[in-house]
Amino acid sequence: MKLSILIPVYNEKNTINLILQKVLDTKLNYELKKEIIIVDDFSNDGTREILKGLDLSSNENIKLLFHDINSGKGSAIQTGLKAVTGEFTIIQDADLEYDPNDYNKLLHPIINQGADVVYGSRFVGAGSTRVLFFWHRIANGILTLLSNMKSNLNLTDMECGYKIFKTSAITSIKLKEKRFGFEPEVTLKLAKQGFSFYEVGISYNGRNYDQGKKIGIKDAFAALFCILKY
Repeated sequence: MKLSILIPVYNEKNTINLILQKVLDTKLNYELKKEIIIVDDFSNDGTREILKGLDLSSNENIKLLFHDINSGKGSAIQTGLKAVTGEFTIIQDADLEYDPNDYNKLLHPIINQGADVVYGSRFVGAGSTRVLFFWHRIANGILTLLSNMKSNLNLTDMECGYKIFKTSAITSIKLKEKRFGFEPEVTLKLAKQGFSFYEVGISYNGRNYDQGKKIGIKDAFAALFCILKY
């Protein structure tokens, strides 16, 4: 079996090589193979050139895809899903906030407990978590609460970037959101289909805005709109 690791990238020249090496170095349990799909969302900081300069002759399991315009994280995920061939798919941000060493923890409920979807959570006991923004935590809590009310789930961290899916589950729905609205959209659409959700605690090394964090207040309001829409 194979795990498809989908990496949407936008302006991450300082971390793209590091995250790719971490993904390559991570040892998977369950005799799983890796497929790495990197989608560059029209980076303009040198990331695109770094990716085009990679020597992939010794690793045919890495696929590089490039957008001709900047479209957003959700759009990059949609592009990557078209190239996925693994039985399982995980979203891996390129900014080092999430640790690939958590892959096996996220895979466990799918392999052993019948889960269709597993979300990481930064708010239940697991590894170390960097302490950052109070108001981000409040906004996250409100969005997760509203999402739970609409989906009848009991998630603690709907907005967490670490999500792993049976590929058959995530490809069974039509995704539309181009930016960070992907998180509530995929949650509500999969919940409506009756897929089995699990949640596990993960470690989190959050960034601040000086370090390149991109999500902001506009995205919080967009996520609220998506919860009501879907």
